[in-house]
Amino acid sequence: MSIRSKLFATVALPVLSVSVAVPPAVADSLMKPFEVAQEGGGQSDEELLLQKQRQAEEEAARQAAEQQRAAEEEAARQAAEQQRAAEEEAARQAAEQQRAAEEEAARQAAEQQKAAEEEAARQAAEQQKAAEEEAARQAAEQQKAAEEEAARQAAEQQKAAEEEAARKAAEEQKAAEEQKAAEEQKAADEQKAADEQKAAEEQKAAEEQKAADEQKAAEEQKAADEQKAADEQKAADEQKAADEQKAAEEPKAGGETAPAVEPQPQTGEGQPVPGAEQPQTGEGQPVPGAEQPQTGEGQPVPGAEQPQTGEGQPVPGTEQPQTGEGQPEPGTEQPVTAEQPQVQQPAPEVVDTRTEEEKVKIADDPAATDETVVLPVENGAAVLDSDKDADNAGGNQAREERQKLREELRAKEEDAPPPADDAAAQAAIAAEMPADLPQKIEANLNEKGTRVDEAPVFVVPETTNIVNNTVINNTVINNNTTVNNITNNITEVKIVEQVDNRVILGVGDQIFVRGDDRPRLRYDAEETYYDQLPRGRTRETIVRPGGYRIVTVYNRYGDILQRSRVDRDGNEYLMIYAPERDEGPRPAIIDVGYELPPMRLRIPVRDYIADVSDDPDRDYYEFLAEPPVERVERVYTMDEVRHSARLRDKVRRVDLDTITFPTGSAEVSMSQAKTMRKVAAAMEKILAKDPGETFFIEGHTDAVGSDRSNLVLSDKRAESVASLLTEVYGIPPENLATQGYGERFLKVRTQDAEQQNRRVTIRRVTPLVRPVAQR
Repeated sequence: MSIRSKLFATVALPVLSVSVAVPPAVADSLMKPFEVAQEGGGQSDEELLLQKQRQAEEEAARQAAEQQRAAEEEAARQAAEQQRAAEEEAARQAAEQQRAAEEEAARQAAEQQKAAEEEAARQAAEQQKAAEEEAARQAAEQQKAAEEEAARQAAEQQKAAEEEAARKAAEEQKAAEEQKAAEEQKAADEQKAADEQKAAEEQKAAEEQKAADEQKAAEEQKAADEQKAADEQKAADEQKAADEQKAAEEPKAGGETAPAVEPQPQTGEGQPVPGAEQPQTGEGQPVPGAEQPQTGEGQPVPGAEQPQTGEGQPVPGTEQPQTGEGQPEPGTEQPVTAEQPQVQQPAPEVVDTRTEEEKVKIADDPAATDETVVLPVENGAAVLDSDKDADNAGGNQAREERQKLREELRAKEEDAPPPADDAAAQAAIAAEMPADLPQKIEANLNEKGTRVDEAPVFVVPETTNIVNNTVINNTVINNNTTVNNITNNITEVKIVEQVDNRVILGVGDQIFVRGDDRPRLRYDAEETYYDQLPRGRTRETIVRPGGYRIVTVYNRYGDILQRSRVDRDGNEYLMIYAPERDEGPRPAIIDVGYELPPMRLRIPVRDYIADVSDDPDRDYYEFLAEPPVERVERVYTMDEVRHSARLRDKVRRVDLDTITFPTGSAEVSMSQAKTMRKVAAAMEKILAKDPGETFFIEGHTDAVGSDRSNLVLSDKRAESVASLLTEVYGIPPENLATQGYGERFLKVRTQDAEQQNRRVTIRRVTPLVRPVAQR
């Protein structure tokens, strides 16, 4: 084989093989030296082939190394991915195995715990049973021992008691015999004293009879003398009249005839004939016997001019000014008088030695004392109206008695804190209310009656012989405990005066004014009708714009048994409800508050009385919505609330001292009416929440003027403010009740004219006159 053939076999053929396996570009590079070697003749073919072979090998090695490295990197990447996937799968399997193992362990632990607890419970039950059996055995032994010891002690005590009883019986027998002897001696002495007293009384009676006979004889003689003088005077008057008549009939000089003198009709003693028109005697007072205009009980005179409204003008419904506190203006209508009540004794003077600082301290915390709380002002009267009554009747002695009673109540721990709300105040009432109360209330609205054409005339309470057990100085008692008790036999109620739609009633030595608020309730009414119901009751129905009705059931005396507001959809809001009592002879007007212990004020005076002038921007809604300051024993009638200061003291009050009445006037100007805006807004807000609320408006005067005229004036003041609230501020009249008290409850103790005493007070009395559960 030639060198060229060998070279092809050993060099070219491998290079061709490599060129097939490598890219064409590489093959070209490998083959190019070989081709050059064939074309040139510088180096030997063998050397060139070796050189090319070496270069090809180097290039192949390089490329193989690169391919190896790429393959290794790809293998490493795939191995890493496989390793990571394997690790993740292993971790997942391990986690599942771990969770299964934990669940199995927990199950086994729970089973073991349950078994342990069951075993422990069984053992504890066995131990408990054993302990109970042992305790029962020991208790039985102790009981037996105790019974034996008790029997022994009882036997000893019985023996000692029998011996002591025998000794006491002997002593009591001896004492009884001595007492009997003493009583016999006392009876003999008393009989002797009685005989002597009787003889003295008979002697006194004989002397009094003799004096009376002499007095009677003297009076008869005086009457005869007066009659004789009257006859002589009458004859002289008749002779004089005849002479004057005769002289009048004779012609005068100049031809004129003098006018005849018309004699006044006489009934004797110079008195005018009843019913004849009489002249006025001054200050608007008619001569006794002058006829007064009347239209019937409780009705005003038709055609009376109504007051006008406007700045400085009286508000609709108010009275015109008068010339003095309780003194009517000249030319006004005067009341018809009836039988006079007993003359009321002047109130005893109250001497309060406490300093102003002490009074302020007590007013800030009344619960810390049992003394009478007074207003911390000069000559300030008691804060509570029931305390004022006591002061008026008994002075300092009454204060001392009431302080003792309050101390006793505190000692008996009967001093409960003020109720938190109306329901808490009536907690005792709710349990006593009958289950069928809603049905009874509904029955009063729907009970069939007989329609009557005119408003009924209520009767005056009948004459009774009721014994009203009260305590002297108005010290309050209950039915079981009395202190300084006296018996006040109120035997009759008298009509003292009748003024328009008001009647003054006299009971014992006290007088009360009773008004008729039905004309005020009919304000803005579309229709009013009455139904006569059984047992002397009357149902009044007032239909107002908007279709709602005010239904009131009265008894024969005019007391409200029930008042409800029924809207156009038939929803009823109960306003006043008092269980109907036996309609036998009505008791005289008495204060049911005398059955209650003296009140203890437990809140600061500023939280009990709100003076509008002192704090005009106060939130009166929060104040008026507050519950009573003490519990309410039962549901009271509106009439009982009117006549009991003790009941009214249970609820807070707003003093409208910005309404400054002139002396003797019930007029409220529009400028002063504006000062009531905040109070009226509070009342309106309360009624928006509950249309069945009732507000009580009290009228007061100062001490100038007579009791009777002040009573009427104060009632007019209360009615004026009620009319103002309705006609100016839109407060429905049925939510307002009024009453005048004259000078009975002075705010400042003085007999002089005092502006602070001429005032009107407002209280929310809802929790006193209806069950809270009926809201």
